[in-house]
Amino acid sequence: MAMETTAESPVPVRTVLQAVSGWIGRLGRIWVEGQITDLNARGGTVYMTLRDPVANMSVRVVGPRAVFEAAGPAVADGARVVVHAKPDFWINRGTFSLSVLEIRPVGVGELLARLERLKQVLASEGLFRPERKRPLPFLPGKIGLICGRDSDAEHDVLQNARRRWPAVAFRVENTAVQGSYAVGEVMEALRALDADPEIDVIIIARGGGAMEDLLPFSDEALVRAVSAARTPVVSAIGHEQDSPILDLVADVRASTPTDAAKKAVPDVREQLQLVRQLRDRGRRCLAGAVDRELAWLRAVRSRPALADPVREIERQSEQVAALRDRTRRCLSGALDRAGDELSHTRARLLALSPAATLERGYAIVQREDGSVVREAAAVKDGEHLHVRLSDGRLDVAVTGREGS
Repeated sequence: MAMETTAESPVPVRTVLQAVSGWIGRLGRIWVEGQITDLNARGGTVYMTLRDPVANMSVRVVGPRAVFEAAGPAVADGARVVVHAKPDFWINRGTFSLSVLEIRPVGVGELLARLERLKQVLASEGLFRPERKRPLPFLPGKIGLICGRDSDAEHDVLQNARRRWPAVAFRVENTAVQGSYAVGEVMEALRALDADPEIDVIIIARGGGAMEDLLPFSDEALVRAVSAARTPVVSAIGHEQDSPILDLVADVRASTPTDAAKKAVPDVREQLQLVRQLRDRGRRCLAGAVDRELAWLRAVRSRPALADPVREIERQSEQVAALRDRTRRCLSGALDRAGDELSHTRARLLALSPAATLERGYAIVQREDGSVVREAAAVKDGEHLHVRLSDGRLDVAVTGREGS
């Protein structure tokens, strides 16, 4: 319950501390998981700090030496443990601590099961999807390197990268790569490098080690920080057989720090060789195209129309003359045939013409109305008739008839 206090009626310090102690005492005995740091013994009492593996929080733990010895040699700095403790508040000093009753080291099997559950959670959120992976730049201007101080991983990355591309630049952030401070320092270095606009690639490198030593690189907070980074991240943790969760969320996974240098920086000798190959290939392609065009040009120039243009004109002229003569012969023959046909037609017309009959001595007898007299019996005596001859006409009168 809240205390009723005013400026005129304050409570003494002891009352406040006693109240806090009472509130904490109601919590009872609890099981707490954390990572051991600052472990030391003084006489029959052992003191240590139990650090939260994710948040930057810790609590002081005190217990008898017998409790720590019963837990075995696995209880050491950097180890993960589960502590059965009673929360205590020391009124005289105003400090909070846990009085340990039992310590149980977290076994490898349990750690693996927890890591597997964390993998499933992160996978369900899509942090491992291939489409989230960002490609590395072909030639980074500056590379950020997170590694241990004076470590083999730092030496391997720097040496192999500069051997492949001597002009490559690095910004190295040395951090703890195992133990209770590793996660916080690596995350701080990651944020600093990710905020630097000159950094094109970030490499997180560490040599091999036991599974417990690589646990910081499976920490959920660090994994989520890498997933949220703006800059592509290369994970080079441990050796080929090691696979922390950081490898799954990073944009590129390298089996070793040396492999990380090879993936992040191109080999200048290989690139020069590739340039030479492409240049030679380009020259061959251009030379082949020029040779084909020259061959086509020679073939075109060797054609008769271009080799002897006058001869082609003469040939065409001869062809025109031949066609002209052929046309003349055809037209002359057609005219001759038409003339002959016209003569034959004229002759037939003359043969059938009444005028030709009159010229042979015949005459045409017509009545005055112009009708032709064909029978003698049709003419009456004294009837006037017209007799048409070849050279004129006679007017006659019928005086008699002969015939039937």
